[in-house]
Amino acid sequence: MKIIKLLIKTNTEKYPIFIGTNLISKLPHLLKKNITKFEKSLVIFDKNVPKKFQIKIKKSLKKNFFTHSINANEKNKTQKTVNNIINILLKKNFSREDCLIAVGGGITGDIAGFAASQFKRGLKFINIPTTLLSQVDSSIGGKTGVNTQFGKNLIGSFYQPKIVISDSDFLISLPKKEILCGYGEILKHSLISNKNFFNFLDKNFIKIIRLESPFIQKAIYESCKIKKRIVEKDEKEKNLRKILNFGHTFAHAYEATLNYSKKLNHGEAVLLGMITALRLSYKKKILSKDTYNCVIKHYRNAKLPFEIKKYFSSNDLNKILFFMMKDKKNTTNKINLILLNKIGNTIIDKKFPKSFLKSFLKSELINKNL
Repeated sequence: MKIIKLLIKTNTEKYPIFIGTNLISKLPHLLKKNITKFEKSLVIFDKNVPKKFQIKIKKSLKKNFFTHSINANEKNKTQKTVNNIINILLKKNFSREDCLIAVGGGITGDIAGFAASQFKRGLKFINIPTTLLSQVDSSIGGKTGVNTQFGKNLIGSFYQPKIVISDSDFLISLPKKEILCGYGEILKHSLISNKNFFNFLDKNFIKIIRLESPFIQKAIYESCKIKKRIVEKDEKEKNLRKILNFGHTFAHAYEATLNYSKKLNHGEAVLLGMITALRLSYKKKILSKDTYNCVIKHYRNAKLPFEIKKYFSSNDLNKILFFMMKDKKNTTNKINLILLNKIGNTIIDKKFPKSFLKSFLKSELINKNL
């Protein structure tokens, strides 16, 4: 399959994203052609990356590299994990001209990218995302960060990579649950920005979820293209980029409420968060009934999670709202949300009192007619 290239141009960095199959075997060529030389590199592997891929990457780099493996989960996405990486860089006497390489999902990329931004105020960063979720979302746009006891991604930086290499061969090793999680972000991009893309997904979601070519590569490419356009216009999330948070204020609170347990991973939380935001959009008469039913039908057909009452009860309400109040997008004592007006169009900065959202979520938990 032909390699697809997207060029991201922000105010702080210009870098390529490569999408295709068997890209790891082309790693030396891609790095040599697209990034200035570096003397040594530290590769951060997510322990979940299959050994055959780890071996392939090590062989590609050939010499003068070090490796460090992390157990990439939300509970380990902390300043302590970042400090461990920085300590290795210090002990091995890395300079700002050297390189940090992330090989893993979004958590690995966030941790490694944040460490790269902090070390000597920034060294070269290469991102090799290995999950569908990270290939279509977190590897693009330069958001890095870690979690705290007060919520998700509350400490971090904007730090762009030098190159992103999205090899779809990695996806074959993923369980279906992980594919569905990545599909959730692809769906989000269509809902907030492109009705034609949503129609493509609605027609081809079975082939995409089965990772059939060229459907999966087209879905990744179109999704990345949407995020590229948004990030280039608003790198630091001052205005337009906020639409990428559709469903995420609910999602992050859901994850934190369950203490980032395996019961609900990030992608599933985003899918639930989008449905919650969709329901609120409909309740506030921002979204038409036909559009609402169209998206709900897609969720049902694709067998995506959409009932929050399967995960939460009324006893969880105060905790969910606590984490929603801590969300970094809030600027007042109200909770800031992104709502959907129609497929391809959102409304940003809709602010709601905590009391209203508590009542709304309570009704969602007892609602029998989704």
